[in-house]
Amino acid sequence: MSFISNFEKSNALFNKAKSIIPGGVNSPVRAFKAVGGNPLFINRAEGAYLIDEDGNRFVELINSWGPMILGHAYPPILEAITQAAQHSLSFGAPGKREVEMAELITSIVPSVEKVRMVNSGTEATMAAVRVARGFTGRNKIIKFEGCYHGHGDSFLIAAGSGVMTMGTPDSPGVPQGVANDTLTAKYNSIEEVRQLVANNKNQIAAIIIEPVVGNMGCVLPEQGFLENLRTLCTQEGIVFIFDEVMTGFRLSLGGAQELFGVYPDMTTFGKIIGGGMPVGAYGGKKEIMDCVAPAGPVYQAGTLSGNPVAMAAGIAMLTTLKQNPQIYAQLEETTQYLCKGMMQNIQSLGLDYTINQIGSMFTLFFTSNKVNDYETAKTCDTAMFGKYFQAMLKRGVYLAPSQFESMFISTAITKEIADFLILTNKEALQEII
Repeated sequence: MSFISNFEKSNALFNKAKSIIPGGVNSPVRAFKAVGGNPLFINRAEGAYLIDEDGNRFVELINSWGPMILGHAYPPILEAITQAAQHSLSFGAPGKREVEMAELITSIVPSVEKVRMVNSGTEATMAAVRVARGFTGRNKIIKFEGCYHGHGDSFLIAAGSGVMTMGTPDSPGVPQGVANDTLTAKYNSIEEVRQLVANNKNQIAAIIIEPVVGNMGCVLPEQGFLENLRTLCTQEGIVFIFDEVMTGFRLSLGGAQELFGVYPDMTTFGKIIGGGMPVGAYGGKKEIMDCVAPAGPVYQAGTLSGNPVAMAAGIAMLTTLKQNPQIYAQLEETTQYLCKGMMQNIQSLGLDYTINQIGSMFTLFFTSNKVNDYETAKTCDTAMFGKYFQAMLKRGVYLAPSQFESMFISTAITKEIADFLILTNKEALQEII
């Protein structure tokens, strides 16, 4: 097969960007530091494909980090955006679509009785923690090692994803006082959480968790873990927050909470509710959400919150998913087929790497260890992953440029494309071993 080798325009753009944008990118993982080489600059995307500025076409498994469940440039979403944009891009005032979106979310996610629109997943998680603190009158929170909840100060303590990729487990600029109020536990260790709660009796406002982790790679909760957290939070008056920025409306229509039958007090959502546009939301029990201004004393605001164009895109996305529940069976079937083929490749080559998969999320970990927490994720051979990434890229497959990310499947990935991915996976592994 012929390899992709012309990245002239992307390289030129990156060199220009480095002089005017910190690191040349607007989000750190995009810089390719963990995998070598320069980042590609994308011109457009269609269905299952990205096309860069040099005209190279790649099958991609990022899907804008999750929201493109229906593939890129899905016509009904584009049509909804076009129609909404004709009436202006922003009002800074209430609009009908905000109410329609809130009705959709509360009708789909049973634990969400009221919801507030924001502009990103980070904003949603920051606001949810503030509301939990206001509701409980407590200051401390518990998060899990390797879980990433955006770049808010409270969350950059043993965070996953980008900070793991960049080799900086904590971030300068986070005040010590904020760090002191963020307690961390090992993912899948209920005993560590119980000990933290016992040592900080009546001081824990919230426990926030990715119910399925996507930010140290795809890591699943062990049986009983989420259920035990739910029980503990109920007993101790702690607000239980599910960060479903990645899993919401993806693992099932009602997200991870519907899939596992464990329901939090609050939930955060991200760009999926905008069909991929910059948007987020947080919601939960009525008595908690009624603490939010202007209904209550906890302040949170945003000029672009409930943006009419983003709401139009999100309504088109969620309505499609709600009306076509068979999409989830299709996504899981495709993902299982792909992962089975990849695992057969791994075994046939005498390798002992690990694949974690649930629904339409999966990660190939370059380690023989079972990956169920932050420490086991860190046993991966990241140098080998970098070689694998480049071997896949030159064969026309665009992966997340980090070992510590989940891959996402869209409905645009057909069996034919999956077969191509399986074959390419084998060739890439053969090249690097």
